[in-house]
Amino acid sequence: MKVVILSRAPHAYSTRRLREACLVGGYTVRVLDTLRFSISVEEDDPQLYYRDKRLSRYDAVIPRVGTSVTLYGTAVVRQFEQMGVFTLASSHAIRVSRDKLRSLQVLSRHHIGIPQTVFVQDRGSVAPAIERLGGAPVVIKVLEGTQGGGVILAESVKMAQSIIETLHGARQHVLIQRFVEESRGRDVRAFVVGGQVVAAMRRVAQGAEFRSNVHLGGRTEPIRLEPEYERSAIEAAQIMGLRVAGVDMLESDDGPLVMEVNSSPGLQGIEAATGIDVAGAIVAHMGEELLLPEVDVKQRLTLAKGYGVAEFELTTDGPLTGRTIADLALDERDIRILSIQRDSLIIPNPRDHQELLSGDQIVAYGNVSALKALIPQDELGRRRPARRPKRRSKGPTA
Repeated sequence: MKVVILSRAPHAYSTRRLREACLVGGYTVRVLDTLRFSISVEEDDPQLYYRDKRLSRYDAVIPRVGTSVTLYGTAVVRQFEQMGVFTLASSHAIRVSRDKLRSLQVLSRHHIGIPQTVFVQDRGSVAPAIERLGGAPVVIKVLEGTQGGGVILAESVKMAQSIIETLHGARQHVLIQRFVEESRGRDVRAFVVGGQVVAAMRRVAQGAEFRSNVHLGGRTEPIRLEPEYERSAIEAAQIMGLRVAGVDMLESDDGPLVMEVNSSPGLQGIEAATGIDVAGAIVAHMGEELLLPEVDVKQRLTLAKGYGVAEFELTTDGPLTGRTIADLALDERDIRILSIQRDSLIIPNPRDHQELLSGDQIVAYGNVSALKALIPQDELGRRRPARRPKRRSKGPTA
């Protein structure tokens, strides 16, 4: 099988290690410069050209798209996707993970701890926003910084206003985050591959530096994650749609707080700290995915006219609650339950003897008219979709 590694730095540690792992795995592998591609968009014939020559067929792509070339890099990855080539990280997931605000917005809809964050554009809103965070000090981050760049600790409101005004003047959009004092100068990186944490380390800043990034001189130490931290890392990667991710977390008094989910995490720090062959784990997972590719079930199953996928929550007095799947005779109504989520437990492909309980999140496929009849109604007769996590209000509403 032929594999291409997209990278502008063929001699960088991470690129070299991935290439070595591919060779060990028996793959034919090339490292190609992301910016040397040309994209040809034609009806029914999407193609890529490399150094102005039509690219031959590849089986898989490992994107190592740097922050500075995110726009063009994700366009190249997307073209590989249009050509039917497996990509270890999707173009959409890379774009979302690169936008700090968007990624936090996505994570905030799920039960994932994140640092309390505000996003403001008006200078007059800075002070009230900081007050909602509990006051200074606060951390200011540019939306697309990397390796600790564009992360500033503001010790006072006045300092924060000055920094934000300067960054806005340079056409930079910024986030303001609550400073987690108990995690000053340290954080945790969990390396997730294929829904498992394969390695984890703690990064500790040196001297007066509050940022713990290895590129800024931070030291590393291997750690074994507590279950709560492991769960947060895995779920954060899955929510972002990343098969491979470096999940950075703060160790707060309230548990793990996910700061960032990195789609192209460096391998040097984690492999040096833990002695684990992370590159090998990535390539092994790629091989598994090539045999069992991810399928968008909802998209595939809804192609048939009159059929669809529904997700809804069972209520205490609903017609399905307290009964088994066999009792409901769903087959006769042309419906199949694909999965049940009960708190943190997921029951895939449930059997006929499975009892349905109040609060269960049901994913079902079948005839649209029959599905609509199953979805619970509110007091006004409106159909109710699946529950979304409720968020406590942080202040007055407009």
